[in-house]
Amino acid sequence: MPTQASQTDLAELDLTKGGDEVDPELLQLPDPPRKERRTTLLLMTAAAVCSAAMAVGLGRDAAYALGPASATDLGELSATPQTAFVGNAFVQGAGRLGGSGALRYERPFESDSYRVMPVSGRDDVWVEVRVPAGDESSRYVPQQTFSGRLVPFAEAGLRHRGLRSGIEDATGRQVPAKAWLIVDGQTPADARWAVGLVAMFAAFALWNIGAMLRLVRKVK
Repeated sequence: MPTQASQTDLAELDLTKGGDEVDPELLQLPDPPRKERRTTLLLMTAAAVCSAAMAVGLGRDAAYALGPASATDLGELSATPQTAFVGNAFVQGAGRLGGSGALRYERPFESDSYRVMPVSGRDDVWVEVRVPAGDESSRYVPQQTFSGRLVPFAEAGLRHRGLRSGIEDATGRQVPAKAWLIVDGQTPADARWAVGLVAMFAAFALWNIGAMLRLVRKVK
């Protein structure tokens, strides 16, 4: 008859033996879905990259919305030196707009039209003005005081993509590489929508990155 000590040794031996054996039911489980996992990681990577790109692309609009609410006075635009122009700033100025090189255009789903015209006496400063529906005619005379967003032509954003080439093709007038555009009427308050979108896209990118890290992390 085994003693108490020998019974304890046998119990420990059984436990060890049982711990080394593989449960047959585990062997019957399907392999981990590696292909689906890779596809999920690729989709999440693409979503994170696209979200980050959108957040960066809207960064200038958000920065303008968070900038000073009072406009910087540039004075008479025909005499304002190039050193006074600062990109993505809320400015105001005065000056006559020239008809030579002016371009009229419309945007989808908007009843108003737009005109972009150079400041008289120079070819490196242009102003976009919005013409209310019904006011557009051959006798239209633009105002001589402006207040809005100042941007280089090269950084004018999606709404003005292709504007420089459109002016050159339609009028034959060359727009200098370092020309500036004043978007009349566009205040920082009008760009507040960009702040919310930047926050949303940034949060979505961070969420996808965190989810990917959890997927690739080894389970202990």
